Amino acid sequence: MIRAIGLALAALLLAAPARATEPAKTSTAAMRDEVIYHVFFRSFRDSNGDRIGDLKGLTAGLDELKALGVTSLLLTPIQPSPYYHNYFATDFESIDPAYGTMDDYLAFVRAAHALGLRVYLDEEFQYVADGHPWLTSSRGHPGAKFGPYILYNRPKTNEEPEPFLGVPAWPGYDGRWTGISMVNLKSPAVRAYFTRLLVHWIDPHGDGSLRDGVDGFRIDHMMDDLDNKHRLTDLFADFWTPIFAAIRARNPSARIIAEQSDWGAGDAWLTKGGTDMVFAFPLRFALEKMDKPAIVKALRESREAPEGKSRILSLENHDMDRFMSVVGGDQRKARIGAALTLLMRGTPSIYYGQELGMRGRIDAKVKSDGAHIGLRDAYRWSAYLDAPGSATWYRNDATAWGNRFNRGNDGVSLAEERNETDSLYTFYRTLLALRAERPELRQGDQRLLCNDGSTAVCVLRSMNGREMLVLANTGEAAVRPSLPAMGQGWIDLLDRDRAVNPATIELSPYGLRVLGTR
Repeated sequence: MIRAIGLALAALLLAAPARATEPAKTSTAAMRDEVIYHVFFRSFRDSNGDRIGDLKGLTAGLDELKALGVTSLLLTPIQPSPYYHNYFATDFESIDPAYGTMDDYLAFVRAAHALGLRVYLDEEFQYVADGHPWLTSSRGHPGAKFGPYILYNRPKTNEEPEPFLGVPAWPGYDGRWTGISMVNLKSPAVRAYFTRLLVHWIDPHGDGSLRDGVDGFRIDHMMDDLDNKHRLTDLFADFWTPIFAAIRARNPSARIIAEQSDWGAGDAWLTKGGTDMVFAFPLRFALEKMDKPAIVKALRESREAPEGKSRILSLENHDMDRFMSVVGGDQRKARIGAALTLLMRGTPSIYYGQELGMRGRIDAKVKSDGAHIGLRDAYRWSAYLDAPGSATWYRNDATAWGNRFNRGNDGVSLAEERNETDSLYTFYRTLLALRAERPELRQGDQRLLCNDGSTAVCVLRSMNGREMLVLANTGEAAVRPSLPAMGQGWIDLLDRDRAVNPATIELSPYGLRVLGTR
C-alpha cells in the first residue's frame, strides 16, 4: 500500500484528518492489561508450502494465539533485506515478497483487530544494506539526491559510507557477504521521511479511521549516541521525539517500545527517549541464575515506571538463548520463570514457542547470522517438525538443520501439549487466564515479602481487597517461606482451588505455588 501510494502523497497524511472516534491516550493501566506475543516472522507459520513463514500463515494462526490468552503481537521486521531476519533493509516501504503482498498484510491487520489483538511492527532505521536505493544511487555521486541520507565519511564525494560497527561487510548464513551502512539520522530529510513512513503504517488510508493501522512500534537498538561513535548524537531529542510526537498526533493510543541498546533498566529511554515501554532485561538475567537477591532487585526495579509508561517482562527474545535451554530442560525452573514474568506488575511478553518449552542456543562456532538460527527454529505446530505449515526455511542448510534443537516427536509441540493437563503450554494458558480474570494481577499493588536469606521469592499482589500470593523456591532444598499473618480464605489456584493456609506451606526444591483469596 505504501508503495502504491508513494511517499510523495504520504506527505499529505501528516495533516490531521477528522475522526469519528478519538482513540484514548495510552496509559500505564492499558499497557498492564496487555500480554505481548513476540513472533520471529519467518519461522512462525507457512501457508504455501515453501517452508517460509508468511502473512497468510500468521493470519491463519491468530485464533490459536487468542486462545493462548495474549492480547498483542510484536512482529520482527517484514521489509525486504538480504538477511533472513529482515533487519538491515533494502526498502523501508514494502513487504518482503516471501511473506506476501501488501493486501495480505492489510488483511492480517484487519483479522488481528477483529480478534481484539494489537499489532506492533519492529523497526530499525539506523542502517541500510547494500542494495538500498539511497546507497546505490548516491555512492560515488557528488550532489546525489540521497547523498545526505547516508552517513558518508567523505561527504563531498559521497564515498566511504560509515559501516555498521566498523565492519565493511557481514556474512549471512547463506554465504553471502553484504555491506551495512549507517543512515544519517541527523538529516532533517531523513527524519521527515521516517515520520511520514511511520504515520502511514499507523493510518494507511490517511483518513483517520486507523482501521488497517498498526498500534505501535518496537524500535530496535535504540540509542541516543548511535553505536557510541559521537557522530549521531542527541537522537532522543532531535530524531526520535519528533517522530513519536507525529505518531501520537495521529493515534494517541499508539505505543512505542524501545529495545534499549545496553539491555539495562532502560530509565533514560522512558524519560528522555519518550518511549512508552522498555524491556526488563535484568529480570531475565536474574531468573536464568535463579538468584533470589537479583530477582528481588529486578522485580522492585521493574514494578516502577513513570505514569503512562511500563516495563516489559520477558524470558526470551530472538537474540538470547531460549530459557528452557538455559535451565537445562528443568520444567520446575521454566514454570518459576513463567510465573515471575506473567503474574508480576508490568507488561508480560512471550517469545513464540516459549509456551511450549522450545529449546535453542546461540552457536558460537558459526561466524554469521546463522549463529542465531537455533533461537529462531520453526514454531512447533505439529509433533512432526517438518509437517505442512511448519516454517523450516533453514531445512537445506546442513549446519542449521543438523544442529537444530527441536526434533520431531520430542513432546514439544502445540499438537502434543494442547490437551495435556500437565504440559507447559497448559500451564501458560492457566497463568494467562488468571491474569485476565483477576485485576490485581494486572493493575494491583506489588509487595515483596520473605525479605530474608532464604531461597523463597514471595510476591503479594493486591487490589480492592483481593490478593494473590506467588511463592517460588529458587533453591535446591525445600524451604518454608517466612510470611506475615495472611488471614483466612486462601485457595491454591494451581490445584483445583483447594483451600490452603499460607503459614503451613513448604516449597519443594524449585517449587512454585500460586494462591489467591476468594
